[in-house]
Amino acid sequence: MSEDLERSQDRLDNIRAIDPILSALRTISMGSWQSALNRLSNVQTYRNQFVDIYNAILPYINARQVNSNEGKIKVRRVYAIIVGSERGLIGKFNRDIAEFSASYLVEQQQKNIGVDFWLLGSRIKRIFSQHHLPYTSFSSLSTTSLPPYRLASDITNELLMLYEKREIDAVDVIYNNYQGSSRYKITVKRIIPFTPDVNQSQVHEPPWPPAIVETDSVSLYTQLVKQETAIHMYGLLLTSAAAEHSARYQLLEEATQNAQRLIEELNLAVQMSRRQAITREMQELAVGAGMLEK
Repeated sequence: MSEDLERSQDRLDNIRAIDPILSALRTISMGSWQSALNRLSNVQTYRNQFVDIYNAILPYINARQVNSNEGKIKVRRVYAIIVGSERGLIGKFNRDIAEFSASYLVEQQQKNIGVDFWLLGSRIKRIFSQHHLPYTSFSSLSTTSLPPYRLASDITNELLMLYEKREIDAVDVIYNNYQGSSRYKITVKRIIPFTPDVNQSQVHEPPWPPAIVETDSVSLYTQLVKQETAIHMYGLLLTSAAAEHSARYQLLEEATQNAQRLIEELNLAVQMSRRQAITREMQELAVGAGMLEK
């Protein structure tokens, strides 16, 4: 067997061994992608129910009690949550976020606004470290499942405490916003201070019959805002997860197609090499038998 035949056969065996792994990873990415979209839809449905609760509570609250500091606090310090990924194969996904974060930092500094970064995902942390970008906090993401609600709740609770102590003035989330299959757009979303998505013109008069509110309306409103802030943060994590798994699925789909094409090409090369080797052996046998001249 010729050297070319052996080399082609080795390459063919290696690619055939990798092909099932690519297919399995592609299937996992597709499942995670769809799970993220389904869970995101459920979260949005749950958030929509808050509108009815706000409409029932806001008529009993003096607007000045809720928005007493609105427009008066000058933003001097911002906490920015950077949502990256824990798993690889999508280097551009994290590189784009890191480059945008660096520009965001410069832009805020030009406005005399201090910035603290909270990184989510080991991959984005690695890029920040390589480019010597500063960060204050870091949290890892799950490598086997979607981000848990507990992570969003813990982050928002900690940052809300800093906000209430006036140690920070705002919280931004920088993430890859899912735009469809393998498409995403880097987006900045301010989650603190949080403003309910309620049409104020619809809450001037208390509903009839009036809702029974068994606790202080302002305290209840504050708790609702805290909970919806966490849910909002969780929705952004799921949106980023959908973008991540969609991008990974597309890359694995292309890799699988390339592997199939290489297998076909190497199959042809191996068959051609075998034909040539058989032809040479037959010629050598014929020459040895005196049937052909050398």
